[in-house]
Amino acid sequence: MTPETRMETHPRLLFVHGSVVNAELTWDAQKPLAERFEIVAPNRRGFPPGPDVERVDFEDEAVWLEQLLEPETHVVGHSYGGVISLLAASRRPDLVRSLTVIEPPAFGIARGRPGVDEFIERIDRHWSEGPRDPGEFLRGFLAIVGSSTPAGEFTPELLQGARTLMVERSPAEAIFAFDDLARAPFPKLVVSGAHSPAFDAVCDVLEERLGAERAVLPGAGHSVQRLGKPFNDLLASFVVRAEQD
Repeated sequence: MTPETRMETHPRLLFVHGSVVNAELTWDAQKPLAERFEIVAPNRRGFPPGPDVERVDFEDEAVWLEQLLEPETHVVGHSYGGVISLLAASRRPDLVRSLTVIEPPAFGIARGRPGVDEFIERIDRHWSEGPRDPGEFLRGFLAIVGSSTPAGEFTPELLQGARTLMVERSPAEAIFAFDDLARAPFPKLVVSGAHSPAFDAVCDVLEERLGAERAVLPGAGHSVQRLGKPFNDLLASFVVRAEQD
């Protein structure tokens, strides 16, 4: 298949959302990309409209994501979904055409770098000592990671997302096969929002260890994709170049 015929069939983008909100809310600003690409944006387990879950483990989620990979898939993961995407791509590099991750909270890979150890301690303390009310837990979490807090009362959907968040395995525990990922032929892109030294440090490590392209798009905190056009243009350009390689 030539690059031209691949582009004619609409490259397949698999969007993997992170914590708190489901795929529809996470990737709402990416809807215009559907004019050029096939968009696949599944809801992870524990998120509306599905039921609550008792436990979330990034390793289990990576196995789940593998089922959605098809040959030539462009994987795009945000936050916890970025951790899942890194793991799934390392397990099935033969199915991945490109990999983009947006601020994956894989803080364990950046221990010792400025701001990281303090951030890990802060987030661990929130899980162990923070409020048990899902709404209050969510408010504290959003403040820590640099995401905006919606005005007014939380919706039932957000409260479900908060309950799922509370049973997540810490992404700082994730261990990646960096050498295998670096050798994988597909291009990698790492995106951050210039709002947090800890997230910047993780993205810097990924850039170094994977030989990844690096982009910084400020203005939307942790949820860089919510910028809309600036992120969409960046992603579309990256995917098109990957298709032509």
